[in-house]
Amino acid sequence: MKLSTMLRLARVLTHVLQGMAICAVMFPWLGQERRNGHIRRWSRHLLTLCNVTVVQDGGVSAAAPAPVLSQAMVVSNHVSWLDIFVIHSLYPSHFVAKAEIRSWPLAGWLAQKAGTVFIARGNRRDLRLIFEGLVTTLQRGERVAFFPEGTTASQGELLPFHANLFEAAIDAQVPVQPFALRYVDAAGALHHSVDFIGEMTFAESIVAILDGPPVTARVAIMPAIATVGAHRRELAEVAHQAVASALGVTSTSH
Repeated sequence: MKLSTMLRLARVLTHVLQGMAICAVMFPWLGQERRNGHIRRWSRHLLTLCNVTVVQDGGVSAAAPAPVLSQAMVVSNHVSWLDIFVIHSLYPSHFVAKAEIRSWPLAGWLAQKAGTVFIARGNRRDLRLIFEGLVTTLQRGERVAFFPEGTTASQGELLPFHANLFEAAIDAQVPVQPFALRYVDAAGALHHSVDFIGEMTFAESIVAILDGPPVTARVAIMPAIATVGAHRRELAEVAHQAVASALGVTSTSH
C-alpha cells in the first residue's frame, strides 16, 4: 500500500471514529431533522476523503433532476458501499440493508446508529417486523431507501428488482422514487475500481478506492411513481425500467 493511500485511510478512520462519537453522544438528544443535517455533512466529508465528487444529474430526457420527495420510498441500483453515503450526502434516508453489513468493523455500528435497518435473509418473522417498521417510518413523513437488486452488481449491469419491500410503500400510501447511480472517471468512463462484487472484502474495496484516481458519483433522479392501486410487482417493474433507462442498460427485470 502506498504511503499516500495509508494517510488517506488514516483520515477516513479518524472521520469514522468522529462519526461514532457524534452518534453516541449527540444523536440521542436530536430530532430527525438535525440528525439528517449531521448525516448529510458527515457523508459529504467522507466522500471528499475518498476522493469522490457527487454530481446530481437530470432524469431521463430531463434538463434538471425531478424533485425529491421528503416522504417517499427511494429505490436505487447498487454498486458499492459508497452508494449509501452518496445518497445520504444529498437526501438522508432510513436505509434497508442486508444483515452482513452490521458485522463490518466500525462501519456497521455507524450505519445502525444512522438509522439503517438490517434484514437477515430467510427470517420471515424478522422481515415482517421490519416491514411494519418501514410502513410506520414512511407514514411518519420520513424517507426510506433500499436497493431492490438485493446485492451489488458490476456497473453496466442491472439485476432484477425484488418486489417484496415495495409493498411497504403501497401500505403507507407514499410514492416510490427511483435513483440511478453510476461512478465515472475524469474521461466519463465507468470507474470500475468502485465495483464491490464477488469475494472482495470491505477492506479491499476501501483500499482500491483510496488508491485509485478521482471518482465522480453521478446521481440521476427520476419522477416519483404513484402507488395508489398498484401491485408491488408492477411497481418493481416500472422502477426497474426507469433505472435501466437512466443508466443506459437493457432492462431484464424478470
